[in-house]
Amino acid sequence: MADDAYLFLLPDRHPRLGAALGAVGALECTETPAVQGWLQAHEVSLSSEQVRILPADAQTLIPKDAERLPVPLSEEEALKVQQECAPQAVTDLESELLAFRETTQDWEALVHRALTAGMPAQRIAQLTGLDPKEIARLAA
Repeated sequence: MADDAYLFLLPDRHPRLGAALGAVGALECTETPAVQGWLQAHEVSLSSEQVRILPADAQTLIPKDAERLPVPLSEEEALKVQQECAPQAVTDLESELLAFRETTQDWEALVHRALTAGMPAQRIAQLTGLDPKEIARLAA
């Protein structure tokens, strides 16, 4: 096995890139003393969203100030990492956006029904994530 990927710590306020190590699943390299020591030295866990992984051929995407560690992967593990790091297809994103539109299309009617049923505006805001001012506008 060669250095097939890089673990790195995503700096704060940096756009997400690579895959979260936890999303990839179990990798043999995570059990090695090198990786365990690296994680301990940076006081992060395997499940931290800050711990990312990228295939070695994408190492130029890793921010210059990011702590990184090259790791070996089996052929199967390398495939899992590549799949997790692959950009989501545009058609998948379009489907998600359409589903979002369908879900939110009648939000005003749903909020009005909840208000009519006696649900407090504050609770509606907590459950929906809507701006309380929008709910107050509908309640008026």
